[in-house]
Formats: sequence, structure tokens, C-alpha cells
Amino acid sequence: MQGVQMDMAQVLVVLGALFLVGLAADEIGQRTHLPRVTLLLSCGVLVGGAGLDLIPQEVRDWYEFLSAMALTMVAFLLGGGMTPENLRSNGRAIMSVSLVVVLSTVTCVAGGLWLVGIDPALALVCGAIACATDPAATEDTIRQSGAKGGFPDTLRGIVAIDDAWGMIAFSLVVVVAKALSQGAMDGALLYDAGWEIGGALVLGVVIGWPAAMLTGRVRKGEPLQSEALGIVFLTAGISLWLEVSFLLTGMVVGAVIASRAKHHDYAFHEIEHIRWPFMILFFVLAGASLDLSNLAGIGVIGAGYFLLRIAARVVGGVIGGAVGGVPRSQRPWFGLALLPQAGVAVGMALVAAQEFPAYAEVLLTLVIGTTVLFELVGPLTTMVALQRAEGREE
Repeated sequence: MQGVQMDMAQVLVVLGALFLVGLAADEIGQRTHLPRVTLLLSCGVLVGGAGLDLIPQEVRDWYEFLSAMALTMVAFLLGGGMTPENLRSNGRAIMSVSLVVVLSTVTCVAGGLWLVGIDPALALVCGAIACATDPAATEDTIRQSGAKGGFPDTLRGIVAIDDAWGMIAFSLVVVVAKALSQGAMDGALLYDAGWEIGGALVLGVVIGWPAAMLTGRVRKGEPLQSEALGIVFLTAGISLWLEVSFLLTGMVVGAVIASRAKHHDYAFHEIEHIRWPFMILFFVLAGASLDLSNLAGIGVIGAGYFLLRIAARVVGGVIGGAVGGVPRSQRPWFGLALLPQAGVAVGMALVAAQEFPAYAEVLLTLVIGTTVLFELVGPLTTMVALQRAEGREE
């Protein structure tokens, strides 16, 4: 009995310390403009197996649960921006640039890694993960720059829906990658693919429709925290139980609630408040899982991923800008303004690691390592893009 109490005491002390680490990361990030995600991942590396090894196994065992909950909340919020009104108001330029950047990123990163000898399934997954961005870092840089006009307004619209397209692409690519890793796309795999994607869409509507009608009635204007938590847990749990994509399901639920709950002032206010404690544990444990000894082994794939992602986003921004009627002088700068990459990418890597255990070490090391790099480089290139494009408004 005393041993159980000691184990519980250790877990509680570690959790308390991690929440305080999250608070410190938040404050340091606001004062220094260092990305919170980078700080949390770095703390995880420090206290994890690659560092001081202070996190007990009982806490590490929560990793899978925390990743599912944190990412379902992110999916809800991304889905909330996918209402018909928002998509219509975002305009031709935003839709064109965002979609073409996602397509070019998947194609260029996956194709480039495949050409240098990476397994096709792993290359595809890396291409999909490369689509993810960091809207918070981009928005913070726009505010810091003080830029006004068409370019920053278009950029805001792009980052508002960019991760949503990326998450859809990731869900589709995982299914294709499964088929490639198993050798062929036979009838059973086609059925599994249809079930994972189609089932997620149907389940999202089945959960989202009544949730839109019933939530926000106890206290007018927005759902209670218990309502928000209940829907998130149900969405993640039923998705995992039915073996459909909880990312797509969460996005559909969020989109349905945002579109149909006309009595809500704002449907996801409570989720925004709830998600940060989950995200703290999620990112710290992600950093703790990083084996620094693997960094040397991903030299080629890491450099390829980094350079191909930059090239793909620049090319996608130019082509998407041309399709969307963006002034020619601004088109080269969209890709450089969309380089920051953070939590969604790490979350995608965690999901992919569970789906493809053989690639788990490579994926996590690659994505966490390059995420830190993009979080350091990305805000700088975004600032440069804003300054250059601001003086070239036509």
C-alpha cells in the first residue's frame, strides 16, 4: 500500500511540475517571442530519457491518451473555421493559395524523398506532415510587424484554414501509405480506406448535428465546459472504437457545430481554455520521447525534408497566387511566410508513429527536430516576407 502511495505521489509531483513548466514556457515565450512549442519540446528533451530521465513510466504511459485528446481538440477548432460563410468570405486568393500550397507540399516533399531512396510509404507520410503550419506563430509575427494591407490580410485567411486542408490530406495519405507498406491496394484495403475516411465523415455528422442543437442551452450563448469536454471525449473515444480517423471526425464535428449552432455566440470558447493543459503534457512528453542519438541517423532525410518543404511552399505560393489573382510581386513571399511549423505537425507524427511502428523512431526524430528548426527560422522568414510584400502592394 505504501508503495502505491509513493508511486501516486511521484506521478502527482511530476504532473504538477509539468504544468508549472508550461506556465513558465508561456511567460518566457511572450517576453522573448520564442515559440512555446519549442520551449516545451526542449523541456521534454531535458527531463526525458535523453536528458535527466525524471519522468516516471506511469506518466509516459499517458502519452497515447493525451495525444488523442489534444489533437481532437485541435481538430475541433480547425473544423470550426470551415463553415460555408468563412470559406465564401475568405475569397478566391486565400482558397487558391492554401489549397495549392498543400498539394505542392505533399507532392514535392514526398516525391523528393522518394527520389533519394526513402521508402514510398514513409515519404508520403512525411509529405503530408510537411503541410502543417503554426497559425499562432504566423499571427504573432503579423502583429509584431504591424503590417497592413492585402498581403497580411490574405496571409491571415490562409493560416486560418491551412492546417484544416493539411489534416484532411494527412488522413487520406495515411490510408494510401498503409496500402503501399502492405504491397498492394486490394479489396480489403480499399474497404478499410473507405471505412476510415467515410466512417469519420458520417460519425462527425452523427455527433455534430445533435451536439449543435443541444449544447449551449443550459447557459445561453456557448456550451459549458462539461459539455465541451463530453463531446471531445465522445468524439475521440467512439472514433478509436470504430477505427476511423479521430482527426477527420473532430474536424467534421467542429464544422457542423459551427455551421448549425446558430444560438451559440462562440461554440469553442471552452475548448480553447481546456486544451492548453493537455497541450503542455502532450508536447513535454513528445520531447521526452525523442532519442537524440537518432538525430545523426536522419541527416539526409532531415536535410531533404527541410529544403524540400521550403521549396514546395515557395512554388505553391507562386502558383496559388497566380490562380487566385494575387499581384505578381507578392506571390513569391507567401511560401516563406508559411514556414512556421509546430503542434499539429508533431501530432500528425505521433498518429503516424502509431499507424506505422516500423517508422516511429525516424518520424518522431525527424518531425520534432525539424519543427524546432522551423519554429526558429519560420518567424524570421515570415517577418521578411511581410516587410518585402508590404512595400509591393499593387
